[in-house]
Amino acid sequence: MYKIIEKRELAPGIKLIKVLAPEIAKKAKAGQFVILRVDKTGERIPLTLADWDQKEGTITLVFLEVGVSTKKLGRLNKDDVILNLLGPLGNPTEVKDYGSVCVVGGGVGIAAAYPIARALKEAGNKIVSIIGARSANLLIFEDEMKEYSDEIYISTDDGTKGYKGFVSDLLKDLLVKGYKFDMVYAVGPALMMRAVADVTRPYKIKTIVSLNPIMVDGMGMCGACRVIVGGKTRFTCVDGPEFDAHEVDFTELVRRQRAFIEEEKKALEIFERGELL
Repeated sequence: MYKIIEKRELAPGIKLIKVLAPEIAKKAKAGQFVILRVDKTGERIPLTLADWDQKEGTITLVFLEVGVSTKKLGRLNKDDVILNLLGPLGNPTEVKDYGSVCVVGGGVGIAAAYPIARALKEAGNKIVSIIGARSANLLIFEDEMKEYSDEIYISTDDGTKGYKGFVSDLLKDLLVKGYKFDMVYAVGPALMMRAVADVTRPYKIKTIVSLNPIMVDGMGMCGACRVIVGGKTRFTCVDGPEFDAHEVDFTELVRRQRAFIEEEKKALEIFERGELL
């Protein structure tokens, strides 16, 4: 069991927990994730590492409460325990000095983009960050991203903070203004990452995305996380989670993410009636 030593609400429905997991913290790298199970009746869900501290032996996870499992996790408090926690999983971000890198984070994906921006900055890159949310009250990790960014730009769908529009729109504006990027990293909802890939494709900028399909075992055995990349089937857990954005079949990814949407809705209704523990 893994003890929660800190819990905070970053925005409506978005929670941060710091968990005591020294073995995971000791090996964690940017871009990796863990799989957890809240309790005996819970499903296994993947969450990208938002931070870790080797000295105190903790990892930090940020999540949006959307389904039964994340709502169960959100109900836990400081000193409560998570039943199972496995990681770090997935291939870490390839960190080297590329030159000028634009790191794009959308929604909860900003927290996952943060350690990538930090690692790339520490490797000597110039970091231009673009972070966005639907509204100003849903924007997270702004200060954390600023710390490792040479420049930072903010967008909100409704215009309540920064640029009014999507992160992909803001990225396009920067490119039109003459910004030159050697690499773009994007982390967020699938549709956001697809939009970023569409923006960078005409400029032939290498673009990496961190994919988030349905996942079960996290070790390449179940096949639930399969995605199509470059016309071939890949397993996100062992081949990813980062892939060349211009080769990802985002239509297939979105379709698979929505495969159990009706079942998820029914499960949530049952849970919120207090009938599902």
